[in-house]
Amino acid sequence: MRYAMAIDTKKCIGCSDCVVACQTENNVPIGYCRDWVVESVAGTYPQVDLEIRSERCNHCDNAPCVRCCPTGASHIVEGGVVLVEPYKCIGCGACIESCPYDARYSHPEGYVDKCTFCLHRVEKGQDPACVSVCPTKCMYFGDLDNTNSIVSKMLATRKYKTLAPEAGTKPQIFYLI
Repeated sequence: MRYAMAIDTKKCIGCSDCVVACQTENNVPIGYCRDWVVESVAGTYPQVDLEIRSERCNHCDNAPCVRCCPTGASHIVEGGVVLVEPYKCIGCGACIESCPYDARYSHPEGYVDKCTFCLHRVEKGQDPACVSVCPTKCMYFGDLDNTNSIVSKMLATRKYKTLAPEAGTKPQIFYLI
């Protein structure tokens, strides 16, 4: 089992409902976030392309944050989800510096925090909070090892990209283009 998320950049409208749902579901302190919305503009007038995408931890197969963590607080659990154990984290920030996606932040209580794919919801058969509230249904979550999962079907039928492929992290967030 390998959990992954696909996000349709043609359907995302940048409403930030995913951000608010995550903050609410995970009691993220005001002023911090585990996910965010990015607008990327490419091209030269009059041929300009705008891409809107929801970003978060990429739950990498080859996670530099896990390799550099001196205490083992950052680790990978079943399903390929990268988690942080707050009680083990010393807040050194090595994982923040090693992440090519800027997906981690220093929690005011002294540990590093990040997206967990809402594993507490997934284990109950629910989608992550961000996926469950998306008004355009542009986010898909599932098991990459299951060819019948919605995320596998989307990746089999659509063109997609990952962010910073040159980093060699093997991210599990895919952007449908």
